[in-house]
Amino acid sequence: MASLSASNHVARVLSVANHVADVDASSRIANSWRRCLISHKLDPARQGPPQTLTEAEIRHVAEPMEETIRLAMPELDDLARVLRDAGYCVNLADTNATMLFSRLPGEADAKMFLDWKIYTGSNFAETFEGTNGLGTALAEQKPILVHRDEHFRAQWHMFSCAVAPLFDQAGRLAGAVNITSCREDLERAAHQLALAVTMEATRRMEGAIFRGHFRDAWIATVPGDGGSGLLAYDDDRRIVGACRSARALLGLTDGMIASGIDLSRYIKLDHLAARSADEVVELRRADGRPLGRGHVAPPLRTKTQAPRRDAPADRFDSLHRLAGRDPGLIKSVKRLRSIGDHNLPVLLHGETGVGKDVFARAIHAASNRARNHYVALNCAAMPESLIDAELFGYEAGAFTGARRDGSKGLIVQADGGTLFLDEIGDMPIALQTRLLRVLENREVWPLGALKPVPVDIRLISATHRDLGRMAEEGAFRADLYFRLRGMEVRLPALRERADRDDIIRQIAREEAPNCRLSDEAWTLLSAYPYPGNMRQLRHVLRLAGCTAEHGVIADADLDLPPFGGRGEEPDLEAAERATIVEALRKHGGRVTEAARALKLSRATLYRKIKQLKIETAQ
Repeated sequence: MASLSASNHVARVLSVANHVADVDASSRIANSWRRCLISHKLDPARQGPPQTLTEAEIRHVAEPMEETIRLAMPELDDLARVLRDAGYCVNLADTNATMLFSRLPGEADAKMFLDWKIYTGSNFAETFEGTNGLGTALAEQKPILVHRDEHFRAQWHMFSCAVAPLFDQAGRLAGAVNITSCREDLERAAHQLALAVTMEATRRMEGAIFRGHFRDAWIATVPGDGGSGLLAYDDDRRIVGACRSARALLGLTDGMIASGIDLSRYIKLDHLAARSADEVVELRRADGRPLGRGHVAPPLRTKTQAPRRDAPADRFDSLHRLAGRDPGLIKSVKRLRSIGDHNLPVLLHGETGVGKDVFARAIHAASNRARNHYVALNCAAMPESLIDAELFGYEAGAFTGARRDGSKGLIVQADGGTLFLDEIGDMPIALQTRLLRVLENREVWPLGALKPVPVDIRLISATHRDLGRMAEEGAFRADLYFRLRGMEVRLPALRERADRDDIIRQIAREEAPNCRLSDEAWTLLSAYPYPGNMRQLRHVLRLAGCTAEHGVIADADLDLPPFGGRGEEPDLEAAERATIVEALRKHGGRVTEAARALKLSRATLYRKIKQLKIETAQ
């Protein structure tokens, strides 16, 4: 439906007070409009940007939420990567609806958000801005989609906001995760799907927050009608914590938890139930009735107690996990171990979606800079002028629209830590020159500054482009290329990894923990070539986990479009080649067994191997 004119929209909102608006009188939107008119005394015709905090004010407001933000950050970044191409801005806000973390979408859409001041520091409380996704979700403590003309203020009619409240380890409101789009071509149904994805991401954030807070306790994942809940208990099996859904499922209160109530009053556990955090266990109520399938994880402290003096440093564990059983990555991680804490720049090369940011975070965590900031910038996601200001910072009044207190810039924010520049191949030449100067002189000149600021950073860069060829063609500075390439690590595409099946199983456990894969779904997942790599796989399984019926992911739940190479038609040859290569790998290069698995004659398979130029073991 086309947006109403501002005057018509205002008249429609005002009519809600008299219950004559053309909306359901009992709907959440109508109730919110009434609150805005009657309780908050707001004017739907008011124009102007939202209230925005200064940098100093943002730091003050964010300080109590530092641990929550840290624990939620991996999921927030992943959500932003999944939704970026669809034009969504992703925000984490506190309970007062102040945005404390923002990830803008691509360049064209980013400008709209910046122009309307929808970014870190902006406040969208319902008491100020009227009905909007963030403010209304927090006011009601329920997920909501506020679509275009459903906003109270007429000026926000071009936006659609899907928001899920975030609850802490004690079930208290901790903030909200907001995604906002200004795309006119997306219908309400598309935003409803994005809301479902956001709710799932928020649930995982809540799990990370709960586990981070109760890292010294045993944690049981308890199934329930509204999704699984988390229950923490000590070595004496006294309950020490329960998330919001577990409290509702078992009828627990703060007082009961504070009294150290015994777990056996609610759940019976086999004494061997916690042999592995990945192992599914059958849970029963105290009276013996089945409760469902869940997990029991031992305290994190038991995993890190008393390390052997001759054992390799635990800080490299994340890198080893990411390498899996892929020979090339195992070799790269060994090289990364050898350079240790040397301040050597690292260049990650791989296709879009292979997990370059995740790998960069693991390198940072394995270094002696892990206690300091990890700061990331996607060079392809911002216009040139914004990269300049974001990266190098600026003094107060350096340009029109600059913040009153100026901005330190990401390089200075990363001082003592790691700066990650994703898609470095998209950095404009002029900014490459400035970056090279920073790396050579170890100092940065903010815009408008009278003197440089000394910095100590480790630089990790990433690209899917051939920087060597770009340097030869003059599209990238050769001196900067060699400066970035202290050590180059190639991250293979998912379809090329030797341990692809392991990765699919692991990501299925992470993205759809309460579901299992049908045989048909597994066959599709195992054979698909994944042009979008890990990101595509996560997105596919996350969506499948939302749509699966009775906890079983069927082939119809998998959104796997034809893999179409560079042309418009699907690249069937590439898909066929990938399927055959995978079958040969699974069967150790034995053509007879691979042909049987593919339901082909051996002669046909030999012909295809020759036709597609597939190398086989001799």
